[in-house]
Amino acid sequence: MTVAELFPTLRNLPRADKLKVMQFLVAELAQEEEPSLQPGATYSVWSPLNSHKAAHKLAQLLEAEQP
Repeated sequence: MTVAELFPTLRNLPRADKLKVMQFLVAELAQEEEPSLQPGATYSVWSPLNSHKAAHKLAQLLEAEQP
């Protein structure tokens, strides 16, 4: 079935069914996105904790803003 053949069928669906179709399509598109997060997997996240260079740069920027 082509997309052109689907449109008339979709137009005739009740509102609730149209929403189900939308949810299905959004879920399908989300699964195709890269990179995808896997349930239960561990991912590293950068944090400024213990980043003395970042703290120094922030202090410099704050001092530069002083009138």
